Amino acid sequence: MKTDTSPSAGSTFGAMLLVAGCCIGAGMLGLPILSALGGFKPSLFLFVLSWLFMSFTALLLLEVNLWFQDEISIVSMAERTLGPIGKIVGWGTFLFLFYSLMVAYISGSGQLITDFLMQTFTIYIPSWFGSLMLSGIFAILIFMGTHVVDRFNRILMAGLIVTYGLLVVLGGMHVNSELLHYQNWSIAPFAIPIMIISFGFHNLVPSLTTYMQRDAKKMQKIIVLGSAIPLLIYVVWEWVILGLIPVGQNETFQAVLDSGEMATNALKKAVGNSWIVDIAHYFAFFAIITSCLGVALSFVDFLADGLNIKKTSAGKSLLLFLVFFPPWFFACLYPYVFLTALNYAGGFGAVILFGVLPAAMVWSGRYIYHIAQPQAFMAPGGKGALVVVIFSSLGIVLLQTIREIYAI
Repeated sequence: MKTDTSPSAGSTFGAMLLVAGCCIGAGMLGLPILSALGGFKPSLFLFVLSWLFMSFTALLLLEVNLWFQDEISIVSMAERTLGPIGKIVGWGTFLFLFYSLMVAYISGSGQLITDFLMQTFTIYIPSWFGSLMLSGIFAILIFMGTHVVDRFNRILMAGLIVTYGLLVVLGGMHVNSELLHYQNWSIAPFAIPIMIISFGFHNLVPSLTTYMQRDAKKMQKIIVLGSAIPLLIYVVWEWVILGLIPVGQNETFQAVLDSGEMATNALKKAVGNSWIVDIAHYFAFFAIITSCLGVALSFVDFLADGLNIKKTSAGKSLLLFLVFFPPWFFACLYPYVFLTALNYAGGFGAVILFGVLPAAMVWSGRYIYHIAQPQAFMAPGGKGALVVVIFSSLGIVLLQTIREIYAI
């Protein structure tokens, strides 16, 4: 009788796609805009560095996760290895990160709905109303259950893949290689925060570890190769956008950067091809919707667990209010906060939650409480690697702080 071993291989590949899907999303709409001033080659170098950094910190989380037999969240890991302070820092950064992302997505969705209705039907609605409509639709979908969100998300993901492919093919035909020669290494590092958040899949590590039956070798492959998929996609996307938009022209690029808009808006102002512009709008729509649904669904579960709210009809209504209303209200006050919110999410939230905390947890478990088993999986690099991660993380926080103070 023939033995079928394909399910194991398939599950590993599927887990890689989950990692990739968690990374790819609305962050792509801000990546080329915030990295353009540095140029293509510096951005390429920083993309690889960001990928290496986030892949390594995910391996640190894997190590900590394997110390405990039960499936636990990052916040619970922080509490068990760093005590009450770890729990407080974990909770605080998780809330900051998720709310920053929700503000970015709700703000961006309002812009998209307003532009779409104006261009297609010449109907004007304010961006706050557009974001309110989409937030209401998202809330209804999540209220109906994860299975409904999953089915709806499959359609959106198909649209995202198709529009991305069309943009790369059609946009690639118009890329001006001369534009890719521009370099400014001194300004390039200020794009690191949004690159960091664009490789954020770490909240999946505990679930995937359980799914893969705590197989450390498979999990290493999933983390490294799974996160390499978005790296490739980001580099191609960066090549297309920076090869189409002349950075030095204030009326095209600088105006979009100053207003905090998306890469697709820069395309609209810089490229005359209506097909590319139309596809870019649909791509932006699919990217924001898929990202917002995923983050909102995770946020609801996180608050339900942390606040001990049962998912009854009343409980889900309260959770959805907590998830959607505060970021929607903030986005109404600051409608063009898309890029800023993504920068805050990466420069402060993600770098602490996915950078400082994993390194601190591993240090505590290895060298203070000796939780780590001698034969268990251990991320490479020893104390030196942990020190590099912590100081690099703090350096990114400082970088983002300087950017905010001096409005770079």
